[in-house]
Amino acid sequence: MIEWSEEQRMARDVIRKWVEAEIVPHVDALDSGEMTPYGIIKNLYKTFGLDEMARNRFDAAIAREQAIEDGKDPEAVKTVDGGGGDDMGMSQLVSIEICRHAAGIITAMGVTDLASGAIMSQGTIEQKQRWGLDLLTKDKVGAWAITEPGSGSDAFGGMKSTAKLNEDGTWTLNGSKTFITNGPHADTTVFICKQYDPDVEQRQRKIVTFVLDKGMAGFEQTKPLKKMGITASPTGQLFLSDCVVGPERLLGGGGGKSKKPGKKSDPKATFMAERVGVVGMSLGVVERCLELSTEYAKTRVQWDKPIGDYQLIQLKLANMEVARFNIQNMLFHYLECRSKGKTMTFAEASAMKLYSTQAAVQVADDAIQIFGGNGYMAEYRVEGLYRDARIMRIYAGTDEMQVRAIARDLLSR
Repeated sequence: MIEWSEEQRMARDVIRKWVEAEIVPHVDALDSGEMTPYGIIKNLYKTFGLDEMARNRFDAAIAREQAIEDGKDPEAVKTVDGGGGDDMGMSQLVSIEICRHAAGIITAMGVTDLASGAIMSQGTIEQKQRWGLDLLTKDKVGAWAITEPGSGSDAFGGMKSTAKLNEDGTWTLNGSKTFITNGPHADTTVFICKQYDPDVEQRQRKIVTFVLDKGMAGFEQTKPLKKMGITASPTGQLFLSDCVVGPERLLGGGGGKSKKPGKKSDPKATFMAERVGVVGMSLGVVERCLELSTEYAKTRVQWDKPIGDYQLIQLKLANMEVARFNIQNMLFHYLECRSKGKTMTFAEASAMKLYSTQAAVQVADDAIQIFGGNGYMAEYRVEGLYRDARIMRIYAGTDEMQVRAIARDLLSR
């Protein structure tokens, strides 16, 4: 794949017009936290029929899974067409266009997808029906809770939240999570912790995953934390104090009536999906910074001529275009791999994330420099793009963790 198809370009134009009508007028309210992104996300899904497509794909997946459980041929199950299947290209276009103005919306939407993805990949049929569908259609908000106050990049090794199995088959959950996207507003939270076992050293204990509902006894969701960027995406803390849950909330453990337990968690697959997702977000920031900077360089006059006539400004614009071109080609490479059924290596996914996010931050910084004092003012938007870009070098794995992942993958071959 070397360019967007004609169909994709047409879709991009429609999405861009929708973003300009439904998101751009609310950027300031989203940035201040006065407005949450969830109404916009629901509007997006209903406007483009994404909710019905998700519902049809869900029904088809459940029907096939039920057929397998019943010993029937899953191919014989008649289902409604899901509307084109998994078009990752279209998903990336939505991400790119929204991130040109408010990357936090994609962060909020993406984490709901992480929660639904965990349930759909690890859950039983009953668990998927109970919690998965409403997350897939965005009728409910999801959170994926892994990060803890003291763990940082050592997410699993430093994890202290526990789940203790009781004699009656229930579990008692204790612990805290921080920097949880959608945490303050999530209806459904996928909570990752360690099974309590006094005979096993804390770092070596088994990872277990539970599904929690808002308002459960012993489960507290804090107000949004104040932060530098992606302020359109509420971030909070979670506290669990002797929160007792039934076995039907355990993912991958066979909870419920289903004969077949869910699959075990695959954190590496989740991390790869996150890292590739950030590439499209970076591209949206870079495209918008370049667009704004180019226009400003044409119209801003200093010493009787546009600043775009000066070589130092031209160098910044040229470097922006190099970054845009490189990130776009990385994204095209990923989409081409997907279309051919090929899986990228962990090193490749991490390299894409490392380069694209560093480039996005540099491009946004250069955009502010081109705008000068105006660039530091909110009304010119580039300072907001910088604030949105900066977190991308931290979440979904810091730069340092990407370097480690790339090197370890290469050295293990």
